[in-house]
Amino acid sequence: MNIKAITPIGGIRALKFFLILNGRKLRKYTFILLAAVFTAGVIYIETNDVSVFSDSGPSAIYSVDTDKKIIALTFDISWGDKRPGPILEVLKENNLNKATFFLSSPWSQDHPEIVQQIVEQGFEIGSHGHKHVNYSTLSDEEIRKQISTAHRILTEVTGTAPNLIRMPNGDFDKRVLRIADELNYKVIQWDTDSLDWMNIGVDKIVNRVLTKAHPGDIILMHASDSCEQTHLALPAIIDGLREKGYTFVTVSELLYETELKDSEIRDHLP
Repeated sequence: MNIKAITPIGGIRALKFFLILNGRKLRKYTFILLAAVFTAGVIYIETNDVSVFSDSGPSAIYSVDTDKKIIALTFDISWGDKRPGPILEVLKENNLNKATFFLSSPWSQDHPEIVQQIVEQGFEIGSHGHKHVNYSTLSDEEIRKQISTAHRILTEVTGTAPNLIRMPNGDFDKRVLRIADELNYKVIQWDTDSLDWMNIGVDKIVNRVLTKAHPGDIILMHASDSCEQTHLALPAIIDGLREKGYTFVTVSELLYETELKDSEIRDHLP
């Protein structure tokens, strides 16, 4: 029987080889484990970010997905008393009583007679906030105060509590959306900006709206004094959209258009 003896030196070498081999494996598996932990951490963080920005939370509304050729004209007012009158007159002359006006509360306090005229012509009133500042720069408490103050004033002036709000400058973040939702408001943006606030020219305003408008669209316009061309562009916009087969609705009607599928929609009194 041949027995291979293991000398002490051979045993030490074998032990060193074993330790080296297992040390390499240990480093390899340790690296794999750390990589796995890192990857899991990244996935966890990314998953949390997705949940924060997911569609399950409150969101701003820019338009409504519909095949119906319905469209919402909206007007923001934050200062001045020269432009609302001519705009209201154009709407009346065109037999159009379906539009939504977003009013700042200080302006509404200063011009209750104009607010009453808007209400009497049958237009929808939404909030444009209190102070005309970017709400995303405010604390949660201040955001809540701004929305609540505007709500109280607009309810007093108009006689109806608004539930739609367009933030000053269209500015918001997740906190603004959350707080507005807690106060039972829907945040309304726009999909077509007429750029009337830039006074780019009547023809350019008209062309911009007529080429960009689509079913379910919300169109941004203004009735503040700084917008000098809105009332001049409005007749051609109304005529052009009607020629394209569009019917004007309020923002609320646009949001609930699924409930109107079996009902006749009018943008004027019969």
